[in-house]
Amino acid sequence: MKQPCVYVLASKRNGTLYVGVTNDIARRSWEHRMGAVVGISRRYRVHRLVYAEFHDTMPDSIQREKQNKKWNRAWKLKLIERANPDWRDLYKDLVR
Repeated sequence: MKQPCVYVLASKRNGTLYVGVTNDIARRSWEHRMGAVVGISRRYRVHRLVYAEFHDTMPDSIQREKQNKKWNRAWKLKLIERANPDWRDLYKDLVR
């Protein structure tokens, strides 16, 4: 799905979180899964897509990403729990 979005990856339920932004969530999620993204996601095996929030424009997505990155962990967990209480890996929905 090619649309600007903010996403959250997790290593496991309540594990390490990573907040990012992309215009192609399927491609970007795949890159994280394959270890092509150097950094936290590769080092801590953060590759489970647990949250995605789509926007009309990339600047809107970037603004929201910056906002989410400033949030404390509890707020991020609430955001995930509200949208995805079972912490399902949403990547599987993208590749059907």
